[in-house]
Amino acid sequence: MAADIRQHGLPGSLRLIEAAFALAVHRHLGANATPTDIAAFVSSARSQYQEGATPPALEVEGVIRAAVGEPELIDNLSAEAVLGIEIFVLGQILLESNLTPTELDEFVAEAEQLAAEHLP
Repeated sequence: MAADIRQHGLPGSLRLIEAAFALAVHRHLGANATPTDIAAFVSSARSQYQEGATPPALEVEGVIRAAVGEPELIDNLSAEAVLGIEIFVLGQILLESNLTPTELDEFVAEAEQLAAEHLP
């Protein structure tokens, strides 16, 4: 999973989001998630989102698939677009995960550690 943390030229504080996203995707969908599994998750996440427009489904699928081993799928997306999608997906996964406050603290601490390991 460490290779899945891409730099995108983001400041260190935003790398925490990227690390949390990668961690959440690996825990929720698994490193062996198929394109079909990912498409089903994206469809469900987009249908549950009640705050207006969601990111395009194919772009969301590409960002998730990049996190599980197909990094070339986001080569044509801007860092800002990727970050927005990561925030959208991370939020949906955290809602579905229903973590206790302690579990959420542990998740954030693990994401902080992963982000710190990838600072230049």
